[in-house]
Amino acid sequence: MTGKRDYGQFCGLAAGLNVVGERWTLLILRELMIGPARFNELIDNLPGIGPNLLADRLRTLADQGVIEQTAVAGDGRGKLYRLTELGWGLRAPILALARWGLQFLAEDDATGAVRAEWGFLAVQAMIADDRIPEADEVYEFRVGDQVFAVHVEGGSVSFSRGPADSPDLVVTSDPDTFVRIGARMLAPFDAVVAGDIKIEGEPEVMHRCTGMLGLS
Repeated sequence: MTGKRDYGQFCGLAAGLNVVGERWTLLILRELMIGPARFNELIDNLPGIGPNLLADRLRTLADQGVIEQTAVAGDGRGKLYRLTELGWGLRAPILALARWGLQFLAEDDATGAVRAEWGFLAVQAMIADDRIPEADEVYEFRVGDQVFAVHVEGGSVSFSRGPADSPDLVVTSDPDTFVRIGARMLAPFDAVVAGDIKIEGEPEVMHRCTGMLGLS
């Protein structure tokens, strides 16, 4: 970790922060959890980071084996960044931190950048493990121009990008409204009444879904 901050402590938390504790690093990892990305895509989705700083953060993460570079098919000079198996080990703590952080969002933050893809991670972060329905169901979320699905089967939850086959519930929303609901800044019922969110499905299915997300 030459040239990087080192806490100099024989502690797992300190060692982890030596790798991911620098500004912007966790947000870079958030983007790569959504999917592999090129350098310019990361720049576009992280307004304010600057190319030199992004390059430095990517280099550090690659040196530590958290991410890797791969070639882009059909582009001899293109590079694609993606998480390694080691990097995917950060999924649970990052989602837990995202869920914890929702309570600190305020109205002033609503003027900041928001992406439809962040809704994909927001739903994953909001899942309450002790409220997963016993019924096998599929919930489709259409957030902005992105579509993803939550699959509940056998008491476990999985996620996929793209439309679901015969979903039991379809939720349509813009990204801003979706984040507001997750942050408890807006109640789902009020959003439905205002026309900012549309829910299609049986009431009992909606109740199980919102319960799993801690919204009911």
